[in-house]
Parts: sequence; structure tokens; C-alpha cells
Amino acid sequence: MYRVTKPLNHNALLAFRVEDGQEYLVVGRGIGFGRKPGERVESFGDADAVQLYLLSQATDGRGTTREVLEGMDPAVLDVAEDIFEDVRATFGKADPKMLLPLADHLAFAVARVRDGNALSNPLTEDIRALFPQEFEVAKCGVDDLGERLGIGLGDDEVGLIALHVHSSLDAVHVSQAMQVAQLTRACIDAVERITGAAIDVSSFDYNRLMTHVKYMATRIIRGECLGIDVNATIRQSAPNSYAAAAAVCAEMEKLMDKPVSELEVGYLAMHIARVAGEA
Repeated sequence: MYRVTKPLNHNALLAFRVEDGQEYLVVGRGIGFGRKPGERVESFGDADAVQLYLLSQATDGRGTTREVLEGMDPAVLDVAEDIFEDVRATFGKADPKMLLPLADHLAFAVARVRDGNALSNPLTEDIRALFPQEFEVAKCGVDDLGERLGIGLGDDEVGLIALHVHSSLDAVHVSQAMQVAQLTRACIDAVERITGAAIDVSSFDYNRLMTHVKYMATRIIRGECLGIDVNATIRQSAPNSYAAAAAVCAEMEKLMDKPVSELEVGYLAMHIARVAGEA
């Protein structure tokens, strides 16, 4: 049994659950339409179509989730819901836990822009290359929010929202997705510096290198290891690229403060050889 405490929009409301004495954000298509404060509801429907979020947790020092939601423009929550639905439609899955952090991020981004303090994101283009589908979903949502509120959030915010989208798909925290993007950029910079050759960012080989480095960084973060050793073969066929890969892996070890398996060197060297013309 629930008691409605505050309707937020057609698709969301706050409700007190009698059984556990807790207040929740309840989200679902049409769930808030026509609801009144104090109304008692036995059930909000199919558990697969309705999401419940406990409101007692704090939100980065800005008060409880309830306090954040009460101060939020309804359009922000609407757009966060739309992005969530777009993620599910595009990828076939999405972690429901993404909604509150995403809505909070969007609300904070809007406040920053209105205060003239729009955030600069130096990794925007790397995020676009690493997570292209996530970026497109995020861009649709950010553009929609901008039209509704009459402000321009820009692609730097799109990149940050794309990390929220990615984290909802891959069971990683947004900060870890950001770390992967940072490490990928550092690795690409190191490859260009060590080989002395600028990488053609429009080439297929560059995209393959970016993808490899993304998964390499993720493996290192998670402590996972490759199972096949190609080092001897690549060391012989592409010695310069192998030396560059070894140097890049050493830099990544320092950046991440985690050991990088020697097996990673050979696989990275294969991709460097392609972009450096040694393959």
C-alpha cells in the first residue's frame, strides 16, 4: 500500500510505502497522471514497468534525494526519463539506477549554464569516438532539454551524459567510464609522441586502436588478463611498434597505479603497427 505524497509530472510521483515506512520516487509511464497528494494506491502496476527509488540517501552534500527532486524543474526529470527509455530502446537494456544520478547531473548542468559557469570537458571528442551510440542518445536528450528550457548545454555536457549512458549498460560507475576515456586519450597521445607520427583520426585503424585501448584500460581497471601471448611474433615482425607499445604500457602503469600485464604489449603493438605503417 502506498500514499501519494507529491505528484511530480505525468510519469513520476513521490509516495510513502506503508509496509516499510519509507518514501520513494515512483517512475512509470502515466504513473503520476491525475494523482493527488494523500491518495492511497494499492499497487502502481507491473514491477517491470515501474521503478522505485528510495529517497532517504544523500546526494553529494546537496541534501536528500527528496530535497533535490523538489527543487528540480519537471522538464529535467522528463528528459532524464526520456533518455532512460531511449537507452533501453537503443541497447535493449539499461540499469534503472541511472535515472536519479542522471536527473541530478542534468539539473546541475542547467544551473551551471544559467549561472554562466558551463563546464568544459577536454575529453568530449574522445568520448564521442569511444562511445558513439551512447553519445548520440545523450545528444538527443540534451538537445531536447535545451529546447524546452531555452538554453544551450553544448557537446561538452553531451559527453558527460554519454558516460552516464555507458555506465548504465556496462555496470560501471560514471567515474570509471571517465577514467577509461582519460586513459585512452593519454595512451593515444603517447603513441603519437613515441612513434613521431600523427594518427589519422578518421581512419579505420585509428578507430580500432581506440576500441582496443578502451578495452585494455577496462581490463587493467578490473584486474583481468589476456589469455594469449603474441609478444614474440610482434616483437619480430614490428619491432618499433613493439617498443612503442612497451613504453605506452609503462606510462599506463604509472597513470593507473596498477600493474599492466606483459601480454597487453603485443596486442597493443599490433594496432600501433597498423596506424604507424609498420604492419
